[in-house]
Amino acid sequence: MNVSMQNVDKVSALLTVNIEKADYQEKVEKVLKKYRQQANIPGFRKGMVPMSLIKKQFGKSVTAEEVDRLMQEKVNEYIRENKVNMLGMPLPNEEKMQPIDFDTQENFEFVFDIALAPEFKAELTEKDAIDFYTIAVSDEMVNSQVEMYAQRASKYDKVDSYQDRDMVKGLLAELDAEGNTKEGGIQVEGAVMMPSYMKNDDQKAIFNGAKVNDVLVFNPSVAYEGNAAELSSLLKIKKEEVEGMKSDFSFQIEEITRAIPAALDQALFDQVFGEGAVKSEDEFRGKIKEGIAAQFVADSNYKFLLDVRNYLMEKVGKLEFPDALLKKIMLLNNQDKGESFVEENYDKSIEELTWHLIKEQLVEANGIKVEQDDLLAIAKENTRMQFAQYGMMNLPEDMVENYAKDMLKKKENVEGLVNRAVDSKLIVALKGKVALNNKEVSFDEFNEMLK
Repeated sequence: MNVSMQNVDKVSALLTVNIEKADYQEKVEKVLKKYRQQANIPGFRKGMVPMSLIKKQFGKSVTAEEVDRLMQEKVNEYIRENKVNMLGMPLPNEEKMQPIDFDTQENFEFVFDIALAPEFKAELTEKDAIDFYTIAVSDEMVNSQVEMYAQRASKYDKVDSYQDRDMVKGLLAELDAEGNTKEGGIQVEGAVMMPSYMKNDDQKAIFNGAKVNDVLVFNPSVAYEGNAAELSSLLKIKKEEVEGMKSDFSFQIEEITRAIPAALDQALFDQVFGEGAVKSEDEFRGKIKEGIAAQFVADSNYKFLLDVRNYLMEKVGKLEFPDALLKKIMLLNNQDKGESFVEENYDKSIEELTWHLIKEQLVEANGIKVEQDDLLAIAKENTRMQFAQYGMMNLPEDMVENYAKDMLKKKENVEGLVNRAVDSKLIVALKGKVALNNKEVSFDEFNEMLK
């Protein structure tokens, strides 16, 4: 057996694989003997079928399978051992690849077109200056977070008159065209609503200043703009019945409940950050500000990596690729989408491929490797961020670790976490290597840049 590669130009090559009978014959004979032992053919005892009959029936297909397996194995072995920086997959060369006939041939030659990655050097030093944006945490952000914590720790009091965001409970009754309670109409006892969630402002306004025992008239269909889920839930009817329900309803208020935000006291501080961790309102706000700033670090790092990408893409310049060959590979991978898809998306795919090759060099140059501990750390960070969205900041470490380990059990999560771990390590390495132009911007300014 012989495998050889010949460069056609800087970014493409021909890979030739020659397979002789001696390379596959022993394996084919072994498989056929196994077939003979297992074959059930009328007129012959099991295991006693003549080998000539087995070869006639199975020889061609077994040879084809073994030659194909051997060819793929040796191609992959050659590429791996010779560190061929191949893009995509080998494609049969339509001109040099001769038709194969397993009935008459014993020796086989396979010729493949290989797309090679362009040779270039991507590196960063202290002479390279990259912007790094820190998002300023405003008083408005802190106040909003403080308000959220106070709201979540609210206590609920019964009140006599309605204010916005109060919850009302009472008797809901369908009315007829004359405004009287409709005989046989819908009635819901103990119906609960939050008028502030109504989508129609005029209907919402009907509840302003209402008191316990007041009877109000409103139209649920108008109030919720015909939303089937909300109307079905409120009126206790099936969703398919909602469309025909256009009636006015009376609502006799039996109870009004108001959420009273928690005081900014030690009880709230302990609930959010743990007992004794914060002992004053100033410390509470300071801790919240630190938390927001920490969450923004990930955004700043993300922008930094984007800027590194743009900087290096420009520094490296336009690379040469075997376009015709890569388009064939792209078409094979997207056969259901056709040539128009390839033409429309090729330039973008080359841009992504260029960054992928640049990033590979950066990762290797900085000795970046991802270990299991790195994946667990990223999974834990992801867990904390998810819970932080719901205001849960002070999670027990064992709870965080258990959630993170569950995350790593799902294969669909692992690839994303590996990429994040690589990016995280790469960002740290590059921030210590280049000259950083530190700039502070507002949250709005930062988002405008990301557009």
